[in-house]
Amino acid sequence: MYTQSFNVPDSPGGKPVPLAPSLEDPVLQAAFDARIDADGRIEPQDWMPEAYRKTLIRQISQHAHSEIVGMLPEGNWISRAPSLKRKAILIAKVQDEGGHGLYLYSAAETLGTSRDQMLEGLHSGRAKYSSIFNYPTLTWADVGVIGWLVDGAAIMNQIPLCRCSYGPYARAMVRVCKEESFHQRQGYEALLEMMTGTEEQKAMVQDAVNRWWWKCLAMFGPPDADSPNSAQGMRWGIKRVSNDELRQKFVDATVPQAKVLGVTLPDRDLKWNEERQHHDYGAIDWDEFWATVNGNGPCNKERLATRVKAHNEGQWVRDAALAHARKQQERKMKEAA
Repeated sequence: MYTQSFNVPDSPGGKPVPLAPSLEDPVLQAAFDARIDADGRIEPQDWMPEAYRKTLIRQISQHAHSEIVGMLPEGNWISRAPSLKRKAILIAKVQDEGGHGLYLYSAAETLGTSRDQMLEGLHSGRAKYSSIFNYPTLTWADVGVIGWLVDGAAIMNQIPLCRCSYGPYARAMVRVCKEESFHQRQGYEALLEMMTGTEEQKAMVQDAVNRWWWKCLAMFGPPDADSPNSAQGMRWGIKRVSNDELRQKFVDATVPQAKVLGVTLPDRDLKWNEERQHHDYGAIDWDEFWATVNGNGPCNKERLATRVKAHNEGQWVRDAALAHARKQQERKMKEAA
């Protein structure tokens, strides 16, 4: 669902560092490189460099964690949705996000990691998830803005992942992107309805846009010059488009949508550049981004505590499911004997 280019290191300490030179078997490495150069797919049974495997595990698990933690800010509004229609839509959306997390955890497991390892990384705070979830949803308009802007940014980042060089990840993203496009449309439609309402409703939408706009621009990850792992990801075919290119595409696509909606994007420097044929936009507060990524956002501790509590309280369900599966397997073995 939500991304920040997934090139933020899991270990604490800030910005990514360049990968070490490859020490892999040169023959196997050459065959791998040839397949990547030919725009081929790498499958779980294929040989791959250990750095490629580790990068994918980090990226896909961060993506899965983001889907699961992303259920929390919106799920908080299910009981307070303004109508039965909006409640049903939001329930379906949050359910989709849980499904996306399961697809992605399953894709990561094909690389040799386990679900328990990934969840332990999340619950201990070592693994990252998208920083966008560490901000509060203060009003119902926030739910619409998350659909429009946050999911819109996610789609911009995730569509290229459908062509990722790692097969299981690419295939999972096809369905994820189809469902995310529904999320973006329902968010925008909810805001359109609010913008035809009272002055208080219009002000609520504008306030939400003001609070989320810059955070959405940061979702694409740090500038290309400050993201050395991004270049390696593109060389491997994991990434297809750079952070800055994706950010620019998002701005260019969103400005006309904001005009139709009737809201003002909170950037005095936002204007069309005739020479570049793109919109210019202002400076992003990267200090806030890194502070939030490193655990110092307004809701970091709350989100993680809620997620850990839900996991612990659901242990009996997992135990029951495993016990049932064992009994089913034993029954099949007896029947086969």
